[in-house]
Amino acid sequence: MSDADTPGDVEPSRDHEHHGHEGPGYATPQAALEEGEREELAYVMSLYTGTDVDEPDFVAVVDLDPDSETYSEIVDRVEMPEKGDELHHFGWNACSSSCHVEGLERRHLIVPGQRSSRIHVVDTKDRRNPELVEVIEPEDVFEYDLSAPHTVHCVPEGKIIISMLGDADGELPGGFLELNHDFEIEGRWEPPGEIEMNYDYWYQPRQNVMVSTEWAAPKTYYPGFDLEDVEDGKYGRRIHFWDWENGTVEQTIDLGEEGQIPLEVRFLHTPESTHGFVGAALSSNIFHFWYDADAGEYRAEKAIDFEAREHEDWEMPVPGLTTDILLSMDDRYLFGSNWLHGELWMYDVSDPSNPRRADSLSVGGTFGEVREVQGRELAAGPQMIQLSLDGERLYWTTSLFSTWDDQFYPEESERGSVMLKADVDPRNGTLELDEDFLVDWGECPAGPARAHEIRWPDGDCTSDVWQ
Repeated sequence: MSDADTPGDVEPSRDHEHHGHEGPGYATPQAALEEGEREELAYVMSLYTGTDVDEPDFVAVVDLDPDSETYSEIVDRVEMPEKGDELHHFGWNACSSSCHVEGLERRHLIVPGQRSSRIHVVDTKDRRNPELVEVIEPEDVFEYDLSAPHTVHCVPEGKIIISMLGDADGELPGGFLELNHDFEIEGRWEPPGEIEMNYDYWYQPRQNVMVSTEWAAPKTYYPGFDLEDVEDGKYGRRIHFWDWENGTVEQTIDLGEEGQIPLEVRFLHTPESTHGFVGAALSSNIFHFWYDADAGEYRAEKAIDFEAREHEDWEMPVPGLTTDILLSMDDRYLFGSNWLHGELWMYDVSDPSNPRRADSLSVGGTFGEVREVQGRELAAGPQMIQLSLDGERLYWTTSLFSTWDDQFYPEESERGSVMLKADVDPRNGTLELDEDFLVDWGECPAGPARAHEIRWPDGDCTSDVWQ
Protein backbone atom coordinates (compact mmCIF):
# COMPACT_ATOMS: atom_id res chain seq x y z
CA MET A 1 0.00 0.00 0.00
CA SER A 2 1.50 3.35 -1.02
CA ASP A 3 0.80 6.77 0.44
CA ALA A 4 -1.25 7.47 -2.65
CA ASP A 5 -3.61 4.74 -1.43
CA THR A 6 -4.01 6.35 1.99
CA PRO A 7 -4.59 10.09 1.50
CA GLY A 8 -5.90 10.46 5.04
CA ASP A 9 -2.48 9.63 6.47
CA VAL A 10 -0.46 12.04 4.34
CA GLU A 11 0.13 15.72 4.81
CA PRO A 12 -0.70 17.78 1.71
CA SER A 13 2.43 17.89 -0.42
CA ARG A 14 4.56 21.02 -0.23
CA ASP A 15 5.62 22.76 -3.41
CA HIS A 16 8.58 20.96 -4.87
CA GLU A 17 9.97 21.85 -8.26
CA HIS A 18 11.16 18.85 -10.25
CA HIS A 19 14.92 18.93 -10.59
CA GLY A 20 17.49 17.28 -12.77
CA HIS A 21 20.14 14.90 -11.52
CA GLU A 22 23.50 16.69 -11.57
CA GLY A 23 25.07 15.97 -8.19
CA PRO A 24 25.84 13.06 -5.86
CA GLY A 25 23.65 10.03 -5.31
CA TYR A 26 20.54 9.02 -7.20
CA ALA A 27 17.55 10.95 -8.48
CA THR A 28 15.04 8.69 -6.71
CA PRO A 29 15.05 5.68 -4.37
CA GLN A 30 13.95 3.51 -7.29
CA ALA A 31 16.93 4.74 -9.31
CA ALA A 32 19.23 3.72 -6.46
CA LEU A 33 17.70 0.25 -6.47
CA GLU A 34 17.87 -0.16 -10.25
CA GLU A 35 21.06 1.75 -11.15
CA GLY A 36 23.24 1.15 -8.12
CA GLU A 37 26.07 -1.30 -8.72
CA ARG A 38 26.81 -4.22 -6.44
CA GLU A 39 28.81 -3.16 -3.39
CA GLU A 40 32.49 -4.10 -3.76
CA LEU A 41 33.85 -2.33 -0.68
CA ALA A 42 32.55 -1.52 2.77
CA TYR A 43 33.80 1.04 5.24
CA VAL A 44 33.33 -0.20 8.80
CA MET A 45 33.80 1.64 12.08
CA SER A 46 36.37 -0.34 14.08
CA LEU A 47 37.59 0.31 17.59
CA TYR A 48 40.04 -0.68 20.25
CA THR A 49 38.48 1.56 22.88
CA GLY A 50 37.56 -0.62 25.85
CA THR A 51 39.80 -3.52 24.85
CA ASP A 52 43.25 -4.56 26.09
CA VAL A 53 44.83 -3.29 22.86
CA ASP A 54 46.41 0.12 23.37
CA GLU A 55 45.89 1.42 19.84
CA PRO A 56 43.73 4.06 18.11
CA ASP A 57 40.38 3.17 16.58
CA PHE A 58 40.26 2.87 12.79
CA VAL A 59 38.05 2.75 9.71
CA ALA A 60 38.34 -0.68 8.10
CA VAL A 61 38.07 -1.16 4.34
CA VAL A 62 36.49 -4.55 3.62
CA ASP A 63 36.62 -6.29 0.23
CA LEU A 64 33.13 -7.44 -0.78
CA ASP A 65 33.90 -8.43 -4.38
CA PRO A 66 33.32 -12.21 -4.58
CA ASP A 67 35.69 -12.40 -7.57
CA SER A 68 38.55 -10.80 -5.63
CA GLU A 69 41.45 -12.73 -4.11
CA THR A 70 40.92 -10.74 -0.90
CA TYR A 71 37.16 -11.26 -0.69
CA SER A 72 35.80 -10.91 2.87
CA GLU A 73 39.11 -9.52 4.16
CA ILE A 74 40.09 -6.17 5.67
CA VAL A 75 42.30 -4.71 2.96
CA ASP A 76 43.14 -1.34 4.51
CA ARG A 77 42.81 0.55 7.80
CA VAL A 78 42.63 4.30 8.37
CA GLU A 79 43.92 4.87 11.90
CA MET A 80 42.72 7.81 13.96
CA PRO A 81 45.39 10.16 15.38
CA GLU A 82 44.42 9.68 19.04
CA LYS A 83 43.37 6.77 21.23
CA GLY A 84 40.03 6.33 22.98
CA ASP A 85 37.65 7.89 20.46
CA GLU A 86 35.04 5.09 20.50
CA LEU A 87 34.17 5.38 16.82
CA HIS A 88 30.48 4.61 16.57
CA HIS A 89 28.31 6.03 13.75
CA PHE A 90 29.49 7.96 10.71
CA GLY A 91 28.21 9.39 7.42
CA TRP A 92 28.91 11.14 4.15
CA ASN A 93 29.52 14.79 3.29
CA ALA A 94 26.92 14.60 0.49
CA CYS A 95 24.20 12.19 -0.60
CA SER A 96 21.07 11.95 -2.72
CA SER A 97 19.50 14.89 -0.85
CA SER A 98 21.78 17.06 -3.01
CA CYS A 99 21.50 15.06 -6.22
CA HIS A 100 20.45 18.26 -8.03
CA VAL A 101 23.49 20.25 -6.86
CA GLU A 102 26.22 20.29 -9.47
CA GLY A 103 29.81 20.00 -8.24
CA LEU A 104 29.20 18.08 -5.01
CA GLU A 105 30.71 14.62 -4.54
CA ARG A 106 29.95 11.79 -2.14
CA ARG A 107 33.62 11.55 -1.24
CA HIS A 108 34.34 12.41 2.38
CA LEU A 109 33.37 10.36 5.42
CA ILE A 110 32.61 12.27 8.61
CA VAL A 111 33.86 10.02 11.41
CA PRO A 112 33.06 11.15 14.98
CA GLY A 113 34.45 9.82 18.22
CA GLN A 114 31.56 9.15 20.62
CA ARG A 115 33.68 9.45 23.77
CA SER A 116 36.24 11.99 22.61
CA SER A 117 33.92 14.34 20.66
CA ARG A 118 36.69 14.51 18.07
CA ILE A 119 35.39 14.65 14.47
CA HIS A 120 37.51 13.20 11.67
CA VAL A 121 37.24 13.70 7.91
CA VAL A 122 38.37 10.80 5.70
CA ASP A 123 38.86 11.30 1.96
CA THR A 124 37.77 8.26 -0.08
CA LYS A 125 38.87 9.51 -3.51
CA ASP A 126 41.01 6.37 -3.63
CA ARG A 127 38.23 4.11 -2.46
CA ARG A 128 40.41 1.17 -1.55
CA ASN A 129 43.00 3.34 0.22
CA PRO A 130 41.22 6.29 1.87
CA GLU A 131 43.13 8.78 4.00
CA LEU A 132 42.49 11.01 6.98
CA VAL A 133 42.62 14.66 5.85
CA GLU A 134 41.17 16.74 8.66
CA VAL A 135 40.35 16.66 12.37
CA ILE A 136 38.01 18.88 14.38
CA GLU A 137 39.27 18.86 17.94
CA PRO A 138 36.95 18.39 20.94
CA GLU A 139 37.63 21.89 22.28
CA ASP A 140 36.13 23.36 19.11
CA VAL A 141 32.99 21.29 19.64
CA PHE A 142 32.68 22.11 23.34
CA GLU A 143 32.51 25.82 22.49
CA TYR A 144 28.92 25.18 21.43
CA ASP A 145 28.14 23.33 24.69
CA LEU A 146 27.80 20.02 22.87
CA SER A 147 29.53 16.64 23.07
CA ALA A 148 29.20 12.94 22.16
CA PRO A 149 28.50 13.08 18.40
CA HIS A 150 26.30 10.34 17.03
CA THR A 151 24.27 10.34 13.80
CA VAL A 152 25.80 12.06 10.77
CA HIS A 153 23.51 13.06 7.91
CA CYS A 154 24.43 14.96 4.78
CA VAL A 155 21.69 17.52 4.16
CA PRO A 156 20.79 19.58 1.08
CA GLU A 157 23.38 21.93 -0.42
CA GLY A 158 26.33 19.99 0.98
CA LYS A 159 25.92 20.78 4.66
CA ILE A 160 26.29 18.19 7.44
CA ILE A 161 24.30 17.88 10.66
CA ILE A 162 25.43 15.69 13.56
CA SER A 163 23.25 14.73 16.50
CA MET A 164 25.05 15.43 19.78
CA LEU A 165 24.00 13.48 22.85
CA GLY A 166 25.29 15.71 25.62
CA ASP A 167 26.49 19.14 26.64
CA ALA A 168 30.16 20.02 27.00
CA ASP A 169 30.27 18.20 30.37
CA GLY A 170 28.60 15.02 29.14
CA GLU A 171 25.31 15.88 30.83
CA LEU A 172 21.99 16.96 29.31
CA PRO A 173 20.78 18.59 27.14
CA GLY A 174 22.10 17.43 23.81
CA GLY A 175 21.49 19.06 20.46
CA PHE A 176 22.76 19.26 16.88
CA LEU A 177 26.01 20.52 15.37
CA GLU A 178 26.14 21.87 11.82
CA LEU A 179 29.20 21.74 9.53
CA ASN A 180 29.55 23.49 6.18
CA HIS A 181 30.86 21.88 2.99
CA ASP A 182 34.42 22.84 3.98
CA PHE A 183 34.02 20.85 7.23
CA GLU A 184 34.01 23.95 9.38
CA ILE A 185 31.66 24.26 12.34
CA GLU A 186 28.82 26.63 11.48
CA GLY A 187 27.31 26.38 14.97
CA ARG A 188 24.30 24.72 16.52
CA TRP A 189 21.60 23.75 14.04
CA GLU A 190 18.76 24.27 16.52
CA PRO A 191 18.08 26.88 19.20
CA PRO A 192 19.40 25.53 22.54
CA GLY A 193 16.81 24.01 24.83
CA GLU A 194 14.53 22.38 22.26
CA ILE A 195 15.18 18.89 23.67
CA GLU A 196 16.89 17.20 26.61
CA MET A 197 17.88 13.73 25.35
CA ASN A 198 19.04 13.00 21.82
CA TYR A 199 20.20 10.05 19.73
CA ASP A 200 19.27 9.30 16.11
CA TYR A 201 17.37 11.39 13.57
CA TRP A 202 15.95 11.29 10.05
CA TYR A 203 14.53 14.11 7.97
CA GLN A 204 11.95 14.29 5.19
CA PRO A 205 12.46 17.70 3.53
CA ARG A 206 9.49 17.51 1.18
CA GLN A 207 7.28 17.27 4.27
CA ASN A 208 9.35 19.86 6.17
CA VAL A 209 9.79 17.42 9.05
CA MET A 210 12.58 15.79 11.02
CA VAL A 211 12.17 13.11 13.68
CA SER A 212 14.66 12.50 16.50
CA THR A 213 14.94 9.90 19.26
CA GLU A 214 16.41 9.58 22.77
CA TRP A 215 19.12 7.56 24.50
CA ALA A 216 20.47 9.20 27.66
CA ALA A 217 23.14 11.59 28.89
CA PRO A 218 26.64 10.38 27.94
CA LYS A 219 27.59 10.18 31.61
CA THR A 220 24.67 7.80 32.10
CA TYR A 221 25.40 5.28 29.33
CA TYR A 222 29.21 5.59 29.14
CA PRO A 223 29.89 3.38 32.23
CA GLY A 224 27.48 0.66 31.05
CA PHE A 225 23.83 -0.21 31.47
CA ASP A 226 22.15 0.01 34.88
CA LEU A 227 18.45 -0.87 35.11
CA GLU A 228 18.06 1.54 38.02
CA ASP A 229 18.85 4.39 35.61
CA VAL A 230 15.80 3.38 33.58
CA GLU A 231 13.65 3.29 36.71
CA ASP A 232 14.98 6.75 37.62
CA GLY A 233 13.95 8.16 34.25
CA LYS A 234 17.49 8.68 32.98
CA TYR A 235 16.79 6.90 29.67
CA GLY A 236 14.46 8.23 27.00
CA ARG A 237 11.13 7.03 25.68
CA ARG A 238 10.03 9.94 23.51
CA ILE A 239 10.30 10.90 19.85
CA HIS A 240 10.33 14.49 18.63
CA PHE A 241 8.97 15.92 15.39
CA TRP A 242 10.72 19.07 14.20
CA ASP A 243 10.01 21.85 11.76
CA TRP A 244 12.87 21.10 9.36
CA GLU A 245 13.29 24.64 8.09
CA ASN A 246 13.14 26.36 11.47
CA GLY A 247 14.88 23.73 13.60
CA THR A 248 12.20 23.78 16.28
CA VAL A 249 10.26 20.95 17.92
CA GLU A 250 6.60 21.02 16.87
CA GLN A 251 5.40 17.83 18.56
CA THR A 252 6.67 15.25 21.07
CA ILE A 253 5.21 11.77 21.50
CA ASP A 254 5.83 9.80 24.70
CA LEU A 255 5.92 6.12 23.70
CA GLY A 256 5.31 5.01 27.30
CA GLU A 257 6.51 1.87 29.04
CA GLU A 258 6.44 -0.09 25.77
CA GLY A 259 8.69 2.48 24.11
CA GLN A 260 11.73 2.47 26.41
CA ILE A 261 14.95 3.73 24.79
CA PRO A 262 13.85 4.54 21.22
CA LEU A 263 17.05 4.40 19.20
CA GLU A 264 17.17 3.98 15.41
CA VAL A 265 14.51 5.86 13.44
CA ARG A 266 13.67 5.72 9.73
CA PHE A 267 11.23 7.53 7.49
CA LEU A 268 10.24 5.63 4.37
CA HIS A 269 12.63 6.48 1.54
CA THR A 270 10.00 7.88 -0.79
CA PRO A 271 10.03 11.65 -0.15
CA GLU A 272 6.24 11.91 -0.38
CA SER A 273 5.73 9.69 2.65
CA THR A 274 5.16 10.67 6.26
CA HIS A 275 5.31 7.06 7.47
CA GLY A 276 8.25 5.71 9.43
CA PHE A 277 9.43 3.29 12.11
CA VAL A 278 11.40 3.55 15.32
CA GLY A 279 12.89 0.70 17.34
CA ALA A 280 12.47 0.87 21.12
CA ALA A 281 15.56 -1.06 22.18
CA LEU A 282 14.89 -1.97 25.80
CA SER A 283 11.18 -2.64 25.29
CA SER A 284 12.07 -4.56 22.12
CA ASN A 285 9.18 -3.08 20.15
CA ILE A 286 8.85 -1.40 16.79
CA PHE A 287 6.59 1.64 16.61
CA HIS A 288 5.01 2.84 13.38
CA PHE A 289 4.48 6.60 13.11
CA TRP A 290 2.65 8.64 10.50
CA TYR A 291 1.07 12.04 9.93
CA ASP A 292 -2.67 12.12 10.55
CA ALA A 293 -3.91 14.88 8.28
CA ASP A 294 -7.35 14.93 9.86
CA ALA A 295 -5.89 15.55 13.31
CA GLY A 296 -3.08 17.75 12.01
CA GLU A 297 -0.41 15.88 13.96
CA TYR A 298 1.75 12.77 14.03
CA ARG A 299 0.59 9.51 15.55
CA ALA A 300 2.60 6.52 16.78
CA GLU A 301 1.51 3.01 17.70
CA LYS A 302 3.24 -0.25 18.49
CA ALA A 303 3.41 -2.35 15.34
CA ILE A 304 5.80 -5.21 16.22
CA ASP A 305 6.52 -6.78 19.61
CA PHE A 306 9.42 -9.09 20.47
CA GLU A 307 8.70 -10.94 23.69
CA ALA A 308 11.35 -11.40 26.39
CA ARG A 309 12.59 -14.96 26.86
CA GLU A 310 13.51 -16.94 29.94
CA HIS A 311 17.15 -17.98 30.38
CA GLU A 312 18.68 -19.99 33.21
CA ASP A 313 21.57 -17.55 33.64
CA TRP A 314 19.34 -14.48 33.92
CA GLU A 315 17.30 -13.43 36.96
CA MET A 316 14.75 -11.80 34.67
CA PRO A 317 13.42 -12.58 31.18
CA VAL A 318 15.93 -11.54 28.51
CA PRO A 319 14.69 -8.71 26.26
CA GLY A 320 15.48 -8.93 22.57
CA LEU A 321 17.21 -5.51 22.72
CA THR A 322 16.24 -4.24 19.29
CA THR A 323 19.27 -2.13 18.43
CA ASP A 324 19.11 -1.43 14.68
CA ILE A 325 16.52 -1.18 11.92
CA LEU A 326 16.51 -0.23 8.24
CA LEU A 327 14.14 -0.12 5.29
CA SER A 328 14.85 -1.59 1.88
CA MET A 329 15.21 1.01 -0.84
CA ASP A 330 11.76 0.19 -2.24
CA ASP A 331 10.21 0.57 1.26
CA ARG A 332 8.81 -2.95 1.08
CA TYR A 333 10.84 -4.61 3.85
CA LEU A 334 11.86 -3.55 7.34
CA PHE A 335 14.95 -5.36 8.66
CA GLY A 336 16.27 -5.30 12.20
CA SER A 337 18.41 -6.93 14.86
CA ASN A 338 17.69 -8.21 18.35
CA TRP A 339 21.18 -8.12 19.83
CA LEU A 340 20.59 -10.09 23.02
CA HIS A 341 18.36 -12.75 21.48
CA GLY A 342 20.72 -13.23 18.54
CA GLU A 343 18.00 -12.63 15.97
CA LEU A 344 18.02 -10.97 12.58
CA TRP A 345 14.50 -10.35 11.27
CA MET A 346 12.61 -9.22 8.18
CA TYR A 347 9.05 -7.84 7.97
CA ASP A 348 6.94 -6.96 4.94
CA VAL A 349 5.81 -3.36 5.51
CA SER A 350 4.15 -2.75 2.15
CA ASP A 351 1.26 -1.69 4.38
CA PRO A 352 3.23 0.18 7.07
CA SER A 353 0.27 0.05 9.45
CA ASN A 354 0.21 -3.75 9.37
CA PRO A 355 3.72 -5.27 9.25
CA ARG A 356 3.82 -8.95 8.33
CA ARG A 357 6.67 -11.16 9.53
CA ALA A 358 8.54 -12.57 6.53
CA ASP A 359 11.59 -14.41 7.89
CA SER A 360 14.34 -14.40 10.51
CA LEU A 361 17.75 -15.88 11.32
CA SER A 362 18.91 -17.10 14.74
CA VAL A 363 22.63 -16.30 14.88
CA GLY A 364 24.91 -15.81 17.89
CA GLY A 365 23.72 -13.95 20.95
CA THR A 366 22.04 -15.55 23.95
CA PHE A 367 19.69 -17.88 22.07
CA GLY A 368 21.10 -18.12 18.52
CA GLU A 369 20.90 -21.53 16.88
CA VAL A 370 23.97 -20.83 14.72
CA ARG A 371 26.89 -20.67 17.14
CA GLU A 372 29.81 -20.64 14.71
CA VAL A 373 30.63 -19.81 11.09
CA GLN A 374 33.66 -21.34 9.36
CA GLY A 375 34.78 -22.66 12.72
CA ARG A 376 34.68 -19.16 14.24
CA GLU A 377 32.70 -19.21 17.48
CA LEU A 378 30.14 -16.40 17.70
CA ALA A 379 29.56 -14.44 20.88
CA ALA A 380 27.38 -11.36 20.42
CA GLY A 381 24.25 -11.32 18.30
CA PRO A 382 23.55 -9.26 15.16
CA GLN A 383 23.80 -5.55 15.88
CA MET A 384 24.49 -2.91 13.18
CA ILE A 385 23.02 -3.89 9.81
CA GLN A 386 23.37 -2.66 6.23
CA LEU A 387 21.51 -3.73 3.09
CA SER A 388 22.66 -3.74 -0.52
CA LEU A 389 20.93 -1.18 -2.71
CA ASP A 390 19.16 -3.93 -4.66
CA GLY A 391 17.91 -5.45 -1.40
CA GLU A 392 19.51 -8.86 -1.99
CA ARG A 393 22.35 -8.93 0.57
CA LEU A 394 22.13 -8.04 4.25
CA TYR A 395 25.35 -7.57 6.25
CA TRP A 396 25.81 -7.09 9.98
CA THR A 397 28.42 -6.61 12.70
CA THR A 398 28.22 -7.55 16.38
CA SER A 399 29.46 -4.72 18.65
CA LEU A 400 27.04 -2.33 20.35
CA PHE A 401 29.07 -0.06 22.66
CA SER A 402 32.30 -0.98 24.41
CA THR A 403 31.08 -0.95 28.00
CA TRP A 404 27.77 -2.60 27.08
CA ASP A 405 29.66 -5.26 25.10
CA ASP A 406 31.73 -6.00 28.20
CA GLN A 407 28.60 -6.43 30.31
CA PHE A 408 26.63 -8.71 28.05
CA TYR A 409 29.25 -10.34 25.81
CA PRO A 410 32.69 -10.03 27.47
CA GLU A 411 34.10 -12.50 24.93
CA GLU A 412 33.66 -9.82 22.26
CA SER A 413 36.69 -7.87 23.47
CA GLU A 414 38.76 -11.05 23.70
CA ARG A 415 37.84 -12.49 20.30
CA GLY A 416 36.92 -9.37 18.35
CA SER A 417 33.82 -8.76 16.27
CA VAL A 418 32.70 -10.43 13.09
CA MET A 419 30.87 -9.24 10.00
CA LEU A 420 28.40 -11.72 8.52
CA LYS A 421 26.02 -11.78 5.57
CA ALA A 422 22.63 -13.17 4.61
CA ASP A 423 21.29 -13.59 1.11
CA VAL A 424 17.86 -12.01 0.74
CA ASP A 425 15.15 -13.11 -1.67
CA PRO A 426 12.89 -10.02 -1.93
CA ARG A 427 10.40 -11.82 -4.15
CA ASN A 428 9.69 -14.52 -1.58
CA GLY A 429 10.69 -12.61 1.55
CA THR A 430 13.39 -14.96 2.82
CA LEU A 431 16.79 -14.81 4.50
CA GLU A 432 19.57 -17.38 4.18
CA LEU A 433 22.87 -17.25 6.05
CA ASP A 434 25.87 -17.18 3.71
CA GLU A 435 28.31 -19.45 5.54
CA ASP A 436 31.03 -18.72 2.99
CA PHE A 437 31.23 -15.08 4.13
CA LEU A 438 33.04 -14.05 7.31
CA VAL A 439 35.14 -11.01 8.16
CA ASP A 440 36.98 -11.51 11.44
CA TRP A 441 38.17 -8.51 13.49
CA GLY A 442 39.83 -11.02 15.81
CA GLU A 443 42.62 -11.32 13.26
CA CYS A 444 43.63 -7.64 13.16
CA PRO A 445 47.44 -7.18 13.36
CA ALA A 446 47.40 -5.27 16.66
CA GLY A 447 44.88 -7.61 18.26
CA PRO A 448 41.11 -8.22 18.35
CA ALA A 449 38.96 -5.19 17.57
CA ARG A 450 35.25 -4.38 17.64
CA ALA A 451 33.22 -3.58 14.50
CA HIS A 452 30.22 -1.30 14.34
CA GLU A 453 28.47 0.72 11.58
CA ILE A 454 28.81 -0.10 7.84
CA ARG A 455 28.78 2.23 4.82
CA TRP A 456 29.01 1.67 1.05
CA PRO A 457 30.97 4.11 -1.16
CA ASP A 458 27.93 4.64 -3.42
CA GLY A 459 25.32 5.22 -0.75
CA ASP A 460 23.18 2.91 1.31
CA CYS A 461 19.78 2.38 2.90
CA THR A 462 20.62 4.27 6.10
CA SER A 463 22.31 7.41 4.81
CA ASP A 464 20.49 8.54 1.66
CA VAL A 465 17.56 10.96 1.84
CA TRP A 466 15.61 12.43 -1.07
CA GLN A 467 13.96 15.80 -1.73
